[in-house]
Amino acid sequence: MYNACMAVALQIRDVPDEVRDFIAERAAQQGKSMQAYLLDLLRREARVAANVALFEKTAAARVVVPAELSPERIIRQGRDGGFSIDRDGTT
Repeated sequence: MYNACMAVALQIRDVPDEVRDFIAERAAQQGKSMQAYLLDLLRREARVAANVALFEKTAAARVVVPAELSPERIIRQGRDGGFSIDRDGTT
């Protein structure tokens, strides 16, 4: 993803005043400097991008679970009618 040991300086030009003010306000609300706030945003974006890439990489390996095996349906069946193990008293 990224190497936390290496640091590089970034500069963003032509930031509109209202965007700068918003960032300063959000940073202050979180008790952070603008630099710390923006670094957290960049780190979060990098993690999300890495997660998306992993999700896409594993897409071909996913299987479709039949509706009758969905967790919701199994739980509802147990709540509504009990399972056979509950009804006949055997384990």
